[in-house]
Amino acid sequence: MTAPARPSSPVAGTVPAGMQYLYGSGEAAALSSQAYRALAQHVRASADYRQAGIEVASVVLAPGSSLASPHFVECGAKPLAIVLDIDETVLLNLGYEADEAARGLSYDDARWRRWEATGAGKVDPVPGAVEAINAARKAGVAVVYISNRTAANAPATARALEGAGLGKAIPGETLLLKEEGAGSGKDMRRAQVAETHCVVALVGDQLGDFSDLFSAAGMTPAARRAAADGIQIEPLWGAGWFMLPNPVYGSGLKGGIGEVFPANRRWTDPGAAAAADAPAGTLKE
Repeated sequence: MTAPARPSSPVAGTVPAGMQYLYGSGEAAALSSQAYRALAQHVRASADYRQAGIEVASVVLAPGSSLASPHFVECGAKPLAIVLDIDETVLLNLGYEADEAARGLSYDDARWRRWEATGAGKVDPVPGAVEAINAARKAGVAVVYISNRTAANAPATARALEGAGLGKAIPGETLLLKEEGAGSGKDMRRAQVAETHCVVALVGDQLGDFSDLFSAAGMTPAARRAAADGIQIEPLWGAGWFMLPNPVYGSGLKGGIGEVFPANRRWTDPGAAAAADAPAGTLKE
């Protein structure tokens, strides 16, 4: 997590709507379980194809790709793997977010690092994650975590993952975190995994968990949405790329009215003018 966008003006002692949804609602649990069930099915099919001698495709974009013209790393005979983000993808940071809500705080990098180092016992697994990851390992598929958590806190992050039932993660091997001073992009680390493994699935809660191309400078919210839903990328969702819900923070939380709502789709309530013209004190039925 790196200085993520969040709704402004937090109020101490209240739970923002995004947190209510992600950490408290059955709807969010259902979406997460749905995504992980689809992941397990996809991974099982990939393992079956490999065992039957059928070619398996990588889902990591190769160098030189664009969102309009994606192509993928070759798999060959490399062993299979899946790559997952950590925060709000496999772990729910309940302790950190509860502290933020209770005290009306905004994101602070120093506080987040303290959380990384000391909060391992205050997390839950995302619904469906444990079962899907266990199924992948049972099928002989390696599980690799790529996160922008701090590399210096790797042992604590590994403890958090294992304590949540998500298995062992080895720093520098199956746990690739952000080195001090490095950028937030993940393409280089994905490429590192793809050099030795055929990555059949990517799992995350932000578009950057699938490609740094979604974070290109100057890319508007409308352009990102169009790219994610475009003819080249849309077929990947649920078929190698698996997105988890996160309305609490991240790159998706931006855009004013003019950026979010197309001009030709805006509506003005025809009753609004009449209400505005009514004399003061008039009862509205």
